[in-house]
Amino acid sequence: MRKLAVPNGESRLVDLSHTVEDGLITYRGLPAPLICDYWTRAESRSHYSEGTEFHIGRIDMVANTGTYVDSPFHRYADGLDLSDLALSSLANLKGIVVRATGLGRAIGREAFAGLDVAGKAVLVHTGWDAHWRTEQYFEGHPFLTAVAANHLASSGAALVGIDSLNIDDTEDGRRPVHTALLGHNIPIVEHMCRLERLPDSGFRFFAVPVKVKGMGSFPVRAFAQLNE
Repeated sequence: MRKLAVPNGESRLVDLSHTVEDGLITYRGLPAPLICDYWTRAESRSHYSEGTEFHIGRIDMVANTGTYVDSPFHRYADGLDLSDLALSSLANLKGIVVRATGLGRAIGREAFAGLDVAGKAVLVHTGWDAHWRTEQYFEGHPFLTAVAANHLASSGAALVGIDSLNIDDTEDGRRPVHTALLGHNIPIVEHMCRLERLPDSGFRFFAVPVKVKGMGSFPVRAFAQLNE
């Protein structure tokens, strides 16, 4: 089958997601996805006319795989789950990128000083995605401080994303950033990538998961649409 040429508008879209593959370790201690055939093309042929075949795949994975979104239910038993999230909280959001590549591990409130974050997707660019699929990715990752998270929440951020292992310091069992943001119904997108390809502003952000009841996290195809 001939592959179609890339549409003209594709150049305005920037993919910000990692690829989910069989055996991928996203977070140390969580199992990798198992991706396999449920119904092979050969097995399907007996059900259709000659020359017609289909493939049905199967995937077994934990919700926190690849680039994923956290809804409030991830942190709070009575919080909004994936099916409760409004599309307007995940799609067609005005976006801004906060450059934090030289600020050290703990990214504080000063990184967001003077920025209008109200109603916007705030994407924190640390450059940590360069270590994706290496052992270094799991050690010494950048994160937001509790003060920074409270500032973003009180300033009306619509969504917060980061290209790092976790938006919290994984050595802090309180998880204050998840607690603050999800407590204000602000979705979190973790394990992003390619934020260096975005301008500081002037784009729309999308990160929509499957509409699943009773789940707090799920992989997304996060991407940005650059303004003309």
